Amino acid sequence: MSAAKSLAVCLLPLLLAACGGDEHADLKQWMNDSTKDLRGHVPPLPEIKPFPVVSYDAADLIDPFSPLKIVPEKRAGGTGLKPDFDRPKEPLEAFPIESLKMVGVVRKNNVNYALINANGVVYQVRPGNHMGQNFGFITAITDSEITLKELVQDPTGQTSDWVERSQTLQLQEQADQSPKGAGR
Repeated sequence: MSAAKSLAVCLLPLLLAACGGDEHADLKQWMNDSTKDLRGHVPPLPEIKPFPVVSYDAADLIDPFSPLKIVPEKRAGGTGLKPDFDRPKEPLEAFPIESLKMVGVVRKNNVNYALINANGVVYQVRPGNHMGQNFGFITAITDSEITLKELVQDPTGQTSDWVERSQTLQLQEQADQSPKGAGR
């Protein structure tokens, strides 16, 4: 039996190889026919354009976001006009002029005093007092307005000089609060 067993072992792989031959040959042919014209195509990457080199010419100019534009420096020289940085600030110097309202005038000892409303608090000022955030100095008070001089840095920014400018604050007229036709 050993010869018969050897013969069976040799013939079995041949029989199995014959069974697995061209069983799916039609499927393999269809796949080859379907994919012979298909070729993957990836478009080439676009050419990267270089950015033009631009030189920054404003390096010597004043930075618009610098605190030096907001808070003036102590500088010497120029026209001689400059604010007194060492004097104590008055309460109305904390407010911009645009937010202050002149609501009345009081006369004491032949001197006009103006009544200023700042955030709901009424202050009394006279010529010589300071108000506003630009070193404003009250020069005159009339029945209808306050005249003051402010010191601001040169608006062109090219020099360190201080320039003087005039500013006025007009009396704010109050609307008549009495009902119309009352007392008739």
